[in-house]
Amino acid sequence: MEPLAITWFVIIAVLWTGFLVLEGFDLGVGMRMLFTTRDERERRVMLNTIGPVWDGNEVWLITAAAGMFAAFPAWYASLFSVLYVPLTLTLLGLILRAVSIEWRGKVHTERWRRAWTAGIGLGSLIAASCIGAMLALTSLGLPIDANGDRVGGPFAWFGLPAIIGALALVGFSLAHSATFLALKADGRVRERAARFAARWAPVCLVPAAVWAVGVQLAHGGSLLSWALVALALVAACVGWAGARRREEGLAFVGYAGFGLLGVGSVFAGMFPLVLPSTVDAAFDLTVANAASGAYALGVMTVITAVALPVIIGYQAWSYWVFRKRVTPGMIPDAHIVLPAILRDRDAEATRA
Repeated sequence: MEPLAITWFVIIAVLWTGFLVLEGFDLGVGMRMLFTTRDERERRVMLNTIGPVWDGNEVWLITAAAGMFAAFPAWYASLFSVLYVPLTLTLLGLILRAVSIEWRGKVHTERWRRAWTAGIGLGSLIAASCIGAMLALTSLGLPIDANGDRVGGPFAWFGLPAIIGALALVGFSLAHSATFLALKADGRVRERAARFAARWAPVCLVPAAVWAVGVQLAHGGSLLSWALVALALVAACVGWAGARRREEGLAFVGYAGFGLLGVGSVFAGMFPLVLPSTVDAAFDLTVANAASGAYALGVMTVITAVALPVIIGYQAWSYWVFRKRVTPGMIPDAHIVLPAILRDRDAEATRA
């Protein structure tokens, strides 16, 4: 097997892991805005905890998809053509969330804020559900033929693996965001998030654990992949213990470690497969038969060796700059910025 192809499988696994761990907490914060508070200042506290980083976290998704396209075109083509329905829903969810975050503060009315708050929550929920379903399906199998084309109708992919994957990422995002808010926010937002992390977060992680174990059972996981599953469970226990003792940093690291090790176990467990076929094992896509040529992989490796450390360094710097807690006292009162014509009219009326 071509060493560069294996290298790129590892790189793509790292990119997806980075996306799920970093984007996981801000998707979770978006979903939590639907049900954890009805107070506007608290919603703004929650939104400000992810404000400096949420769009940067999405870079990992773009880079992971682009890496699949360039390094494993057959994997990319089969996966995205078979799953064009959840992929389209993912894009719509991400667009809805981004627009809602940007427009929410543009008009100072309760109806306007309530509508865009719902947009943030629903967009986050849709994106997390569909991305989780797609990743679970690429690890557990899709109905593809010898050409990598879909066998069956547009919803042939829908089934128990898709549901488990959707619940896995939604549950992980809710648990991960609870520890993130307990670490980054203050006041009632912090207290509610800390209680959730201690009481309900372990339940939220169950579907992700089922997914990771299911991959090992489906593909006869290696010693490495089973070890990663075990370490992921240990990390979850560490996170839960930290949450119960209100050691917020330990809780965040523990649940983040569960995500990192759990996703690592999925990719290790499916290797050398990249997209199993549920129709016939002879139609499986593997690292060997789905990869680009050696020259293309070599050029990509050089570019990535230069660009990826810059991206990671910039993101680490941005997290360091915005490392302080967000407290309710930092949030100014909402205000209306009147257009110039209205300001002039009000000024003339005052002078008169």
